[in-house]
Amino acid sequence: MSERSTNRGFALRPGDAESWIRTSDAPPRSVNEAAAFTARLTIDITPALRGRIKVAAFQRGATVADMLRELLAREFPADAGEPS
Repeated sequence: MSERSTNRGFALRPGDAESWIRTSDAPPRSVNEAAAFTARLTIDITPALRGRIKVAAFQRGATVADMLRELLAREFPADAGEPS
């Protein structure tokens, strides 16, 4: 009963300390500052309009959120001194 199990779980630790603490070799993701800070906006629309928006987003290969963000950015462009 006191023998260690040879069954390794999903949380296997690396054998050496360097592998344990080393950061990823992948370059850091470039995040747009404006995209890093978002605010939620809630609006009331009819189920029919919601359906049309979802179908349009699907046909364009986009998400509803991305499509509406682009639409709002076109309709309300940032002023020259304002961050985008």
